Order: sequence, then C-alpha cells, then structure tokens
Amino acid sequence: MEFTVLGWPPEAPTLRLDYRSFAYAGKFVLSSVGKAVLRTEDSSEIFTSPEAHAHVDANESDRDQSMHAETNTNHPTESDPYDHSVLAALSFSADRTDDTTLCYRYVSVRSDKRGSGLGPHLAASLTPHAVDRGYDRLRIAVNNPFAYEAMYRAGFAWTGRETGIAELVLERPAEIPATTTYEQYQSGLTEYRKRDYDDPESTFLANRQETDPPALHTAVNSTQ
Repeated sequence: MEFTVLGWPPEAPTLRLDYRSFAYAGKFVLSSVGKAVLRTEDSSEIFTSPEAHAHVDANESDRDQSMHAETNTNHPTESDPYDHSVLAALSFSADRTDDTTLCYRYVSVRSDKRGSGLGPHLAASLTPHAVDRGYDRLRIAVNNPFAYEAMYRAGFAWTGRETGIAELVLERPAEIPATTTYEQYQSGLTEYRKRDYDDPESTFLANRQETDPPALHTAVNSTQ
C-alpha cells in the first residue's frame, strides 16, 4: 500500500472512482480540489464492484466474457474509466477565509475496506505534505460518530464548534497532533448521542461511553 498526493488545488487532476464502491465518488472528479490516495498494486486487492460487470451480455461466449475480465485492470480505460487500484481517497482545499488552513473535504474508503483504519492512515499521511505547502492548521467537519473517531485517530480533536448542517468541526496543527482530553473527546460523542441513531451508530456510541480518546494511526510511506 502506498500513499500518493495526486495534486493540489486549484488545478489538481481528476480522479474517477467507482460510485458503486466509494461514497462521494463524484466529488473527486472536480479539478478544483486537491487529492491524495492510498493505492495498491497487489492484484489480490484490486477490486471492482460486482455491478461493474453488469454490462457483460449474457449471450456472449465464454471466450468473450473472459476477454472482458482480462482487460479490467487497475488502469482506467475507455470502457472502464475507474482507477481500481485506489483503496481510499481524500479531497482537500484551502479554507475560504484563511489560506493558512487546509480543509479536508471528503474522505472515502472503498466499501470492502471500511473499518480497517485506512481513513485515519490517509488523513495522517497528508499532514507533512501540508506543512511543506505552508499550511499551519488542518480542519475537517464530520457528520457521524465513525468519521469523528477516525479523525481523532489521525490527530484531530473537536473544537466545540458545529457547522450549519450539524457537522462537528475538528482541527489539528499541521505539524503535530492536536492536544486533547477525555472530556473534550466525550463531549463530541455526546453531541452525537443526542441524535436519533439506530444501529450500528447507537451501539458504537454506547461502546464509547467513558473511554479515552483512541490511539493515533501512523502515516503511510509516500511515493513522492
């Protein structure tokens, strides 16, 4: 697994993710946001959604269907435009009012890899590159307790603020993880406990009662 910064705003390359495997896939097509990814070259981990093969005609011969499979690689093609080597993707851009703050816009992990810690690893991996670009602070707004926990593992901490759409705002210094406390961590979870969640969120929140902030995840080696 390798970490790669694909580009920085405002002229970053587009990234085509399979919408059947990634949440917010359409957000990564925009060239106005920067992008970073965790990707694999291990053929056993290169994955396509089962629905991705729905275009194969049931009347095709076994040989023709085999040819479809052989040409479905991790490299985008005209018939399959998605990059299947990507395990997780992060989009980012400067804050609209403070150009020393880099905002993480979307973090998306491939469906079969969710819960494996790739989101925190990806978020942490971008931090030294943000420092190199002159950013002092990193910020992200999260709308669910799983994302909240993941970003705590990447060194973020709740600021006590919410956005107008009920997202909790987390921040960290670019160079080092944020300093946080048990009370600060739990106060953010309390905000989620006020909401009418079913499982799995309600069980997750119950299991985090009276627990300390989670351990930090490390950055992944960069190819750049």
